[in-house]
Amino acid sequence: MADKIVIPTDQPHFQCLRALGNLDPTDLINAETNRIPFRAENFSLDLWKDAFRSWPSPTKEWKDWFLRVSHSNEVQWGERKLDQCVRLSLADMERNESLLIAASYFWSDTLNAFVCGHGPASPTLADVLMLTGLDISTADNSHLFDIMPSSKVETRAIGGWSGYIQKYRKTGSLGEREHAIFLNRWLDKFVFCGRSAGPTSVYLSAAERLANGG
Repeated sequence: MADKIVIPTDQPHFQCLRALGNLDPTDLINAETNRIPFRAENFSLDLWKDAFRSWPSPTKEWKDWFLRVSHSNEVQWGERKLDQCVRLSLADMERNESLLIAASYFWSDTLNAFVCGHGPASPTLADVLMLTGLDISTADNSHLFDIMPSSKVETRAIGGWSGYIQKYRKTGSLGEREHAIFLNRWLDKFVFCGRSAGPTSVYLSAAERLANGG
């Protein structure tokens, strides 16, 4: 006979499930308030060394590659509602580390929200639409990241992001493969801000789908 399963009812994630259908989430919010780092940990700047090294700042090489690829795909990007978000990769946003660190101490990984004095606060789909212009109404294809890409890209020992651009930015007519590799770099560096602080092929399957008009 199988061992009896013990459900940890004191855990916040279980409390979150138990709160479904409850019109008064006060108890859950209070429990989460005591869990956020601001309440549960000592504030230490030493914990944040190199925490923001993946900050998505554009380089001249990226801007030049963007101009090359956008010349052939600007219309398609507009049709797929990608153009505004791709163009955001050209914005040189200032990194306010002190503000980012302070805000992170109020983050709840159970509520996926910042727990403030007035209650939880979190970006909404409307915020995503206004800031990025991305399509928020089409059905989600979450299985997309489980599909193996049709091609491979070299990401190691090529000199980081600069070497990635030098290796895969071509001359002459733009091919679909170069477009996909460009979008892989955009997703990895500017959308998801990969923690490796260097090129990966994690989003290549999604980039290929986007390059094909998906």
